[in-house]
Amino acid sequence: MSFPVLVFDIETIPDVAGLRRLHGLDPVLSDAEVAELAFQQKRAQSGHDFLPLHLQRVVVISCVMRAGESFKVWSLAAPALSEAEIIQRFFDGIEKFTPRIVSWNGGGFDLPVLHYRGLIHRVVAPRYWDLGDGDHADSRDFKWNNYISRYHTRHLDLMDLLAMYQARANAPLDDLARLMGFPGKLGMEGSKVWEAWQAGQADAIRDYCETDVVNTYLVYNRFRLMRGELDRETALAEEAFVRTELARLDQPHWREYLENWTRPA
Repeated sequence: MSFPVLVFDIETIPDVAGLRRLHGLDPVLSDAEVAELAFQQKRAQSGHDFLPLHLQRVVVISCVMRAGESFKVWSLAAPALSEAEIIQRFFDGIEKFTPRIVSWNGGGFDLPVLHYRGLIHRVVAPRYWDLGDGDHADSRDFKWNNYISRYHTRHLDLMDLLAMYQARANAPLDDLARLMGFPGKLGMEGSKVWEAWQAGQADAIRDYCETDVVNTYLVYNRFRLMRGELDRETALAEEAFVRTELARLDQPHWREYLENWTRPA
């Protein structure tokens, strides 16, 4: 792989402090009560309780970095880091490496959340926002291929691209990963993150996010095969390489992940 690839995924919870500020809620209400009031209001308005993106507090960004011979999985996560630190460090990585970034629904969820929350926290991300008018030497290249434009490839939203940019054609990552023989989601799903956070299970949220970002990387690897960037032998070798690298980590969530990974035919 001649250029670094950064695959990412985020997990969020309700921005309880923001909800208190916007709605002037009684300080005696617990965080759970504040969130439930917001959920009830959203259900009454639209029939679901998915909060607006600007009210999603980022608690984890998990990443896979594939560069040269290196494969690295890590997370920027609360409570060790504040939301501001999580987001700033993510954009610092883009500033340093200028990778291709790859996501599943990153254009529809992850990146807009990071934009809004980054504004709130005074995050600085000049390389990410460069549209060809920046000060660095290769800025002109960003006019034709940047992170922001939907049809450019510095950010590759696999879900959006595979669906031909039509929401009705979107497929769930979990389904697609498992159909390919990959483990898919293990132990949790996005709708359970707030419940897990309230129960003090921050590590479980981080582990879940990390396994999901590896699912995304493996689907991306399969996409590269379909696109003709890899031949079958190289694509299978990459899957074997990922298995080996995950086994080296020797952590419970990776052991479970590998146990649920079907061997290719």
